[in-house]
Amino acid sequence: MTGIAASTTDPNSVRKALTVKAPQRVAWRVFTENLGSWWPLHVYRIGKSAAVDAFIEPFAGGRWYERGEDGSDCQWGSVLTWEPPSRLVLSWDIDANWQYDPDLKTEIEIRFVSESSDVTRVELEHRKLDRYGARHEEMRRIFDSEGDWGRLLAMFAARAEGAAAT
Repeated sequence: MTGIAASTTDPNSVRKALTVKAPQRVAWRVFTENLGSWWPLHVYRIGKSAAVDAFIEPFAGGRWYERGEDGSDCQWGSVLTWEPPSRLVLSWDIDANWQYDPDLKTEIEIRFVSESSDVTRVELEHRKLDRYGARHEEMRRIFDSEGDWGRLLAMFAARAEGAAAT
């Protein structure tokens, strides 16, 4: 993995990008089919029960959600665009109090750009942050540096590179 680049040109979005030493299809598969293997569910979860896995349903209109140890599902948002292995757009419907709000509809777009047969550039944009209203700046700061999509992408990249090496 090479360094995470950030762009701050739009005040209503956070952008992160990194290069992963994994083929595009492997990067896509790890991100979409193995979300629970790299997402730090012990820290980043919203359900009342301890989270044991996370999923992205593989179609537009599907959900992305965590599953608790008690078997309950806690939705994070939905799949808006499903274009394997290059593009995924998800709604992020978790409000500033870290509760599911189906009306929030911020968006996360992830692009998987093949740079060679074994290297993929992953670009993430979390946009429409103005929908957080008065807490917009706070949430942008969290996504950019505190909760940090960059750190989450680094965890994903480590898992994808491990999968590519096997």
